[in-house]
Amino acid sequence: MDRKETYSRPQPAECLTCALDAGELLLAYGAEVSRVEDTIQRLEHVCGFEQVDVFTITSSIVATVRLPDGEALTQSRRIKARVTNLGKVAEINALSRRFCAGLLTLADFRQAVQDVRDERPAPPWMELLLYMVISFSLSVFFGGTLADGVAASLSGMVLFAMIRMSATLQMNSLLQTAICSAVTALAVLLLVGASIGVHPDKIMIGNIMLVIPGIQLTTSLRDMINGDTISGLLNLSEAILKAISVALGFALVLLAGGV
Repeated sequence: MDRKETYSRPQPAECLTCALDAGELLLAYGAEVSRVEDTIQRLEHVCGFEQVDVFTITSSIVATVRLPDGEALTQSRRIKARVTNLGKVAEINALSRRFCAGLLTLADFRQAVQDVRDERPAPPWMELLLYMVISFSLSVFFGGTLADGVAASLSGMVLFAMIRMSATLQMNSLLQTAICSAVTALAVLLLVGASIGVHPDKIMIGNIMLVIPGIQLTTSLRDMINGDTISGLLNLSEAILKAISVALGFALVLLAGGV
């Protein structure tokens, strides 16, 4: 298949839209800014644009391409919600590489990106099981007893239920984190009071690790190392605020309970 023949048919606006679709998913699922900008630039160069300028921060993408006749075309995307899903980041990367290698037409690439967007998430029971297993494992790993691990898995169920409920209500992320942490801490104290678990601090460690924004903090540092200082600082600020919300939620319940 002749690549020039493949990529000469689509309209410039369609090419730019398709590249931004891929960039939007990358950013929304936790990719660093440099990866988002590099992917969009590579896709647009393959489409035939010689000059491509992309500006990305944690909540927005702006891309401008210059057409052969000198006219400039600009599109932007607003990213309102971000989650961590490195599996989907890897899928988009693989698709962009196949497109740049000439193995996909633009229409096929756009449909594949849409398929990634429409993929059904893991079933709730599987996520719940992971919350329980991770809480149990981390509680025991950090010095808790088997009883503490069991209590951590039960409070992990409470944390999962609160996260799902608050997500349905579309609460502010910082408020959501604080409330979920507070309810989980209360559940831990009730479990210890019912003699299910011995050390509330070891139990809470297993739950806290589920909501600490470790990947986001790492991504912010990578952005700053790559020279994307603004995006790195924005991501770092959000990660620190989330960590403070987690600590505040647990601390308020512990102080109120006199622990």
